[in-house]
Amino acid sequence: MGFFRRVARARLASQVIRRLRRAGFADARYHSATFSVSFTPDGDDVPSVLQLDGLLAQRSRGRRRRVDRFVAGFLRNPGLPVDWHAARPLLRPVLRGVTTPSDVGTPLRRPALPFLAEFVVVDHPETMTYVSVDNGWGVDADEVFAAARANLTAATLLGKATEPVVVQFVDDGDAYWTSHLLLDGWLAGLAGQVGGKPVAFAPDRSTLLVTADNSDHLPGLFAQAEAIYLASPRAITPMAYVSDADGRTVPYRAAPGSPYEICVRRAQGVLAAREYARQAEQLPLAAELLIADDGRTRALWPQDGPALLPVADEVQMGEAIRPWREVAPHLTEQQLTPPRWHGESWPKAADHD
Repeated sequence: MGFFRRVARARLASQVIRRLRRAGFADARYHSATFSVSFTPDGDDVPSVLQLDGLLAQRSRGRRRRVDRFVAGFLRNPGLPVDWHAARPLLRPVLRGVTTPSDVGTPLRRPALPFLAEFVVVDHPETMTYVSVDNGWGVDADEVFAAARANLTAATLLGKATEPVVVQFVDDGDAYWTSHLLLDGWLAGLAGQVGGKPVAFAPDRSTLLVTADNSDHLPGLFAQAEAIYLASPRAITPMAYVSDADGRTVPYRAAPGSPYEICVRRAQGVLAAREYARQAEQLPLAAELLIADDGRTRALWPQDGPALLPVADEVQMGEAIRPWREVAPHLTEQQLTPPRWHGESWPKAADHD
């Protein structure tokens, strides 16, 4: 990202923060990685998150007045609804990395896909608020998740494709297209519109790409999804997904020897590396995860001493490289998400060339 764009983003965020602090929200904070501002409404346990992309896209002239209207619009309906009756129609499910959002205290979430979790948000006109574990509505988590999924429209496409095509869903902030991957049977139902068994990519929160498994477009979409994922402050995943026999969304699996095998392995590695890097920001002794050209992953044991290793194909310390299966017996699994394994010191039995 260019210097001037970073400055423009920071300046806009500072305007929003000043407006929030004048309204009494002293904990308002800017998160440059996601281009958002978080703050905690009175009576809430988790912060609300204001995404600023839409404001930046508008002309700079008159932006201060738009900032005031933007913040005021949210303040009229702050935080979480006080009861289940008011909350239920506003709930939406969202896919996020397991280590995000970092600015939310104890959000309600459950595992969805490798390195991804399903969260629930309250959908306000101007922003969204993550639902906390202790939301005070008197209903269990399963009911909250079920209500959020039921509120998606499960939109369908008209027409039929006579050959494999690429369909791109662009989210305007209200459609929650990437969340549709959480609905059983929805992705499989697009077969007629994309010309074959649907394969989906959700590289960031506003982009969903779908094509057919037998499409010549598929290799290019792996590259496109990775580029969007790595560049976006609102990234979700570079991986490809399909429906299983029960209609549930699962990772795309390439057959051994398939030309897509390396694409799949690399996408998995890129997602794992980013999620482990986010986790490491708050985790002492966390080892780095590297990705080889062929998509293999390697945990980098920084020195001969204690380390928390990400799950990988290989482990490296100095010049020594060992398969994970050789080092794993010397490690202890930790209760972390994503998972890591503790090693006290480089296993001497494996330290030979």
